[in-house]
Amino acid sequence: MSPESPESPESPEGEKRRGSFWRELPVLVVVAVVVAVLVRVFVVQTFFIPSPSMEHTLDIDDKLLVNKLVYDFREPRRGEIIVFKAPRQWRSGVEGEDFVKRIIGVGGDHVQCCDAQHRITVNGHALDEPYIYRDADGVPDEAAGAPFDITVPSGRIWVMGDHRQASADSLEHWRNNPDIQEATIPAGSVVGRAFTVFWPVGRATWLTVPPTFDGVPAS
Repeated sequence: MSPESPESPESPEGEKRRGSFWRELPVLVVVAVVVAVLVRVFVVQTFFIPSPSMEHTLDIDDKLLVNKLVYDFREPRRGEIIVFKAPRQWRSGVEGEDFVKRIIGVGGDHVQCCDAQHRITVNGHALDEPYIYRDADGVPDEAAGAPFDITVPSGRIWVMGDHRQASADSLEHWRNNPDIQEATIPAGSVVGRAFTVFWPVGRATWLTVPPTFDGVPAS
């Protein structure tokens, strides 16, 4: 009979390796859990959409990945979809409630509604918004109602849902109470930038900034 190979499971070396693996497994599991928790807390987090306020860019029950690190290195930018902690006046009663909206204006921006084509303007630049909700007949969900003309305070953000008529956003709060502080959110309340829909698979897509925002001049 040939001698046992050093790699054979029946050899002392093989048994030693197998025993070492089972001893190290709990440590590997703990390390994996810690890494996953750190990534979730500091880098990327999943969120789901509970309301129709961003239809049909985001539909109810869509699941997103949100980059929580990006705004540690730069300021939020127009056109980005963000997750933020809702101001007290915006909440439905849930402490720490998270909202998802699109940034339309940042500190210093002049946001106005509307031009002759019923488009919102930012610093005089009219936004062409193919992403906003359209009904079954293809009619766009415009910023209907009374015109508005505001300047976003420094350190704050004017946000709107893509489904304007179903969104509790800056515009709705401004019309209910024209206090620019209450109608905007503090930049420090932003949790992160939503950068992709990953579920359901059939709706998976990157959430990029629409080209129309490239033409907005500085305030």
